[in-house]
Amino acid sequence: MGVIARAGAAGIAARLADAPPLPPHTRLRGPETGLVMVRGRAGGDGAPFNLGEMTVTRCAVRLGDGTVGHAYLAGRDHRGAELAAALDAALQHPPRRAALLAAVVEPLAAEQAEARAATARKAAATRVRFLAMETTR
Repeated sequence: MGVIARAGAAGIAARLADAPPLPPHTRLRGPETGLVMVRGRAGGDGAPFNLGEMTVTRCAVRLGDGTVGHAYLAGRDHRGAELAAALDAALQHPPRRAALLAAVVEPLAAEQAEARAATARKAAATRVRFLAMETTR
């Protein structure tokens, strides 16, 4: 679900074009946008504090057979939340799961991994090495 949540509506829709069609669904809770409080910890393990608020969109759908899918996405992507919830419900069926993982989730995960690697390569290119600090160890 993390891969799907990060993909957004355009990424999901592009991959669904090559996948088996999703079954029809009805909205239990239409896409709703709200705020959640993001908490942090000083130093990673210190006392918790309220870092700030973050916009989140949620959606819940039900397939014709009663399977329910949920999605929570960062931001205001209503279409992405509905697609993610429908995909969540469809992935709960073993016969559909393998085809959807191969056609949608795995390609999205590969795209996201490549984007992270490109960002890491870009950051590594700006690394500065200080000779004085390396020789004083």
